[in-house]
Amino acid sequence: MKQNRFNKPFFKLCAIILALTCTLATYTFYIDKQEKDNSIMTLSKLGSRGEEVRRIQTKLKQLGFYNGSIDGIYGSATQRAVKRFQSSVGITSDGIAGSKTLLFLGLDSSSGGGSYGSYSSSDIWLLAKVIEAEARGESYVGQVAVGAVVLNRVESASFPDTISGVVYQAGAFSAVTDSNWSVSPSATSRKAAQDAINGWDPSYGCLYYYNPAKTSNKWIRTRPVVTTIGSHVFCK
Repeated sequence: MKQNRFNKPFFKLCAIILALTCTLATYTFYIDKQEKDNSIMTLSKLGSRGEEVRRIQTKLKQLGFYNGSIDGIYGSATQRAVKRFQSSVGITSDGIAGSKTLLFLGLDSSSGGGSYGSYSSSDIWLLAKVIEAEARGESYVGQVAVGAVVLNRVESASFPDTISGVVYQAGAFSAVTDSNWSVSPSATSRKAAQDAINGWDPSYGCLYYYNPAKTSNKWIRTRPVVTTIGSHVFCK
């Protein structure tokens, strides 16, 4: 009878080595996948560095929450600024710039730039300034509605196609030429601007609004009324 060249202990050793090799390969694949997933899901927080941190600092400085250097280093000053911003817009104040915080800042993490959709940080700030000047003292819904009217005009072929163009169009908003324009946007106005940009439109697509107690414009009173919020009548 012919004898096998390899005995059973040898085959057992080969099986163990093969099993270990497969296990190691599977573990390596899992680690690589986790590292890739984590690179996508990384949140900016205390100790983080990079371009996203720089964008966060820039936006927070524009909104008046951060006074430090735009250095791309997520230090304690940046963390405090993030917490103040989070508190002002009513989200969890944990000092971590996660996806929700980036959304409220107008820094959509998928956009790769300091903007939300087609609107830049300066656009959002200007929109908040209009809301502050035109609707300070109105309900929160009324403030968002004023912001929505500005955005509705941007989308309309009858008006300029930028927020600044709409805001500074001659005669469009009386507050631009009076003392109200010097008032910096409050946290509420900033949040209302962001909500309007995020798609909330309490005006239901209106292009105009007016205060019946203050306007002397006869033409505006001929526009079809859609809704009234506080002291403002919103119309098409």
